[in-house]
Amino acid sequence: MVYVPPPPLLVVRSLDPARRWRAAMLLVLGWLVSVALAAGAVTMLRDRVTAAGDLAVVEQLKKENAGLQQRIAVLERSEQVARAANTDLQQALHDRQEQISGLRADLGFYSRLTGSGTLREGLAVQGMHLAPTAEARVYNFTVTITQNLRAGQLTSGRARVSVTGVRDGKLVTFDWPELAANQDRDGMGFSFKYFQQLKGALMLPAGFTPNRIHATAEAGGDMGRAEQDFAWSDALAAPEVIDVQP
Repeated sequence: MVYVPPPPLLVVRSLDPARRWRAAMLLVLGWLVSVALAAGAVTMLRDRVTAAGDLAVVEQLKKENAGLQQRIAVLERSEQVARAANTDLQQALHDRQEQISGLRADLGFYSRLTGSGTLREGLAVQGMHLAPTAEARVYNFTVTITQNLRAGQLTSGRARVSVTGVRDGKLVTFDWPELAANQDRDGMGFSFKYFQQLKGALMLPAGFTPNRIHATAEAGGDMGRAEQDFAWSDALAAPEVIDVQP
């Protein structure tokens, strides 16, 4: 007996064009969304890579800047040290030049006293040194008096100083009694064989501007009288007198 299959079942459906359009639109929309997501992912990845690169550059620049700042600090410190050393060297050279000048002056002074070929002379005022004090208008002074006419013999007498300058627009001179009211009005006594350094103090009158100081020494006899003018500024700048015994 031959098997005869039953006839296929046929389903009859009505045609719905709107349904097909909706399916196509969903498919297209899904594709667009996937494309947008892919583009967003690519953009995000690119931004992250760029940001990472920028961070690396910033960190590198920070390191370089820190290194440069450190080098600048080192150079500035080196410059300060070099400047301070140069200042100290200039001051040392200035002090040494002053010492040399003072030694030369002392050498000339003692050579005049002891040199065998030196011209013999009587009383002489050799030097004047002025120094301001903490009290206004008061100055300490040292005047050096010499003689080599009487070798080894005592020479005695008195010395005085006077100061010339400007007061109230006029040139005036103040003598020893007006400058040294608390000291011997007859002057400072001296007694020496070769030289002596006389020290004293003087007070300038108010409103008086000095420009010269005058020293006078009198011993009498063949020693006679000696006097010498010194510019006030030169006496202030003169090297400090070494306190020595004649």
